[in-house]
Amino acid sequence: MNQNSKQQILLTGATGYIGGRLLPLLEQRGFHVRCLARRPETLEGTVAPSTEVVAGDVLEPESLSGPLAGVDTALYFIHSMGADRDFEKQDRIAAENFAKAATAAGVRRIIYLGGLGSSDQELSKHLRSRQETGDVLRAHHRHVVEFRASIVIGSGSLSFEMIRALVERLPVMICPRWVQVKAQPIAVEDLLSYLLASVANTDGSPQIYEIGGPDQVTYGQLMQEYARQRGLIRWMIPVPLLTPYLSSLWLGLVTPIYARVGRKLVESLRNPTLISNNLAETTFSIRPRSVQEAIARAMVNEDREFAETRWSDAYSSAGAPRVWGGERFGSRLVDSRTIEVKAPPVKAFAPIRRIGGEAGWYYGDWLWSLRGFLDLLVGGVGVRRGRRDPQSLRVGDAVDFWRVELYEPPHRLRLYAEMKLPGRAWLEFEVTPCEQGSRIRQTAIFDPLGILGLSYWYGIYPLHQIVFAGMLRSIGRAAELVSSEEDYQQHEELTKESRIPDLPPITK
Repeated sequence: MNQNSKQQILLTGATGYIGGRLLPLLEQRGFHVRCLARRPETLEGTVAPSTEVVAGDVLEPESLSGPLAGVDTALYFIHSMGADRDFEKQDRIAAENFAKAATAAGVRRIIYLGGLGSSDQELSKHLRSRQETGDVLRAHHRHVVEFRASIVIGSGSLSFEMIRALVERLPVMICPRWVQVKAQPIAVEDLLSYLLASVANTDGSPQIYEIGGPDQVTYGQLMQEYARQRGLIRWMIPVPLLTPYLSSLWLGLVTPIYARVGRKLVESLRNPTLISNNLAETTFSIRPRSVQEAIARAMVNEDREFAETRWSDAYSSAGAPRVWGGERFGSRLVDSRTIEVKAPPVKAFAPIRRIGGEAGWYYGDWLWSLRGFLDLLVGGVGVRRGRRDPQSLRVGDAVDFWRVELYEPPHRLRLYAEMKLPGRAWLEFEVTPCEQGSRIRQTAIFDPLGILGLSYWYGIYPLHQIVFAGMLRSIGRAAELVSSEEDYQQHEELTKESRIPDLPPITK
């Protein structure tokens, strides 16, 4: 029997960044996991069959006794930084409720993730609250293992996404003094390794561990390293007058999606977040990655995770409002639309697998030819390559100025753009069965390179709306006209027409 299965784990914050990444790792290692959530339905379909999901709220102590019953180790990853009310007060109340309930339920230990920062300094509200939460947990429970970390580098982490947004959007940055404050970032994989090692080490003692990578760098150096790996040139002009508070207001304008939490986080940037002892290094056999390696790995992992995304899961198949310019996923901009056709997947996929070359692009072929000609003028491949075979595809095939990156007939085709672009682009088609026949999803993906890439995407976005919508309608019409694979040739000319009247409506 797996020894891990004997240990009952209670995981809080499973819908958050760290908890969400730690959950599958615990499941893979055979731990018996119970997730505490205010809204258990948010975890539906995301946990392993062996994982329990129970309702509970740390601000309602009477809801905690049941979830904590029989638990050996509780992982506490809760904070109220996104709350409108006094988040410091809420954090204190939540930690006290949880620690008291854990003690009453006989929980052996609590593992908590807090933040670095020297208590000798006047800490920001955010860092002060993170450390105070650890103090409150220790005041009401005898065995608390606390990890304190600085910036977490990983695709999706708030700190990394803020750095990305600033570097991608601003060729010239006015930098206040806090940009020169030092931090000791840690890769998210290394942070998770520390947490997993602590869970597995049932003989560990109560302790505070300061964790981070080997590099002590300023926020300015972090931004420059990200820019270097993205191939961007960024100018940083120091201005000593901008306070963290004024910077936080400015950040809300540049990266509005992170405005509420991001402003609170920026106010913490005046405090150095550095490791002051080597206790973690001598206790755990973990050697964290450098900043350069952590950023590179975050980008590689993002490519892999993004490539594996099922757009039928990421988007609602119908009824959701369209967002002008596309949805943002990390550094990428995504425009996706669907159409339902009265044909089984194998027939719905038939016009997709014949796209490009002599068959054309189903709508506005003269625009595609013009794009290819312009690409030739700047040294690109243009549309002179065509296709290897008009009837079949395989991974690695050229399709005009695209390359086949993924081919899973009769369900998925993903093309990678090889024309000259200020960024990277993909065009993906996905066919799934539905009640009426098949649903075809067409997704355009663009990873812009700096402000030039963003200008390119938004500049041609109106044209994309016309061309991609027309393409999908024509593909849908062609799929319904195909009575069998052999009959496709009879309709080849029709599917190449620029416009086809009375076509089915497109939904997002």
